[in-house]
Amino acid sequence: MIKIAVFASGSGTNAENISKYFFGNQEIEVSVLISNNSLAGVHARMSRLGIPSVTFSKQEFAEGRLVLEKLVEYSIDWIVLAGFMNKIPLNILNAYPNRIINIHPALLPKYGGKGMYGMHVHEAVVAAGEKDSGITIHYIDENYDEGPVIFQATCPVLPTDTPEDVATKVHALEYAHYPQVIENVLYFTRHGFVH
Repeated sequence: MIKIAVFASGSGTNAENISKYFFGNQEIEVSVLISNNSLAGVHARMSRLGIPSVTFSKQEFAEGRLVLEKLVEYSIDWIVLAGFMNKIPLNILNAYPNRIINIHPALLPKYGGKGMYGMHVHEAVVAAGEKDSGITIHYIDENYDEGPVIFQATCPVLPTDTPEDVATKVHALEYAHYPQVIENVLYFTRHGFVH
């Protein structure tokens, strides 16, 4: 069994979508939610699915030691970021080389980096007059949004689109693709083929 820890900071729609996708899977399970926000809506979503959640402070995340201990406690093989706002420290990166996956709501390398998250991204895309946007699923490294790209999907940005319109389209791509891409990456690394 491949065990995933989902890291999330917000309402948790992606975390819930991923967890539901793998519910009952014989080879992959979401074992624990790790968060930096005890008030985030994601805790209630995961609780309804019977998935335990743990919150760490910004300082504890920066140090990484307690987080790593919790990951070991749950025998975690992979980390999946689903709207997680803290930078991952080097000791966790080193413990999970090429085993931490993130999704970004734009077509990297455009509109990535510090401060580029959520509606900030969609506002920037619309302000720049882009003709398309989308999602990038990638491994993470020590720099924001610079790890190797695994998968991208695009959606059109119309001249009449608001940032909220773009957000709706990008969210649809996230829900449609993120769980399947995670599954394919995990199957490929275990079995050497795409599921």
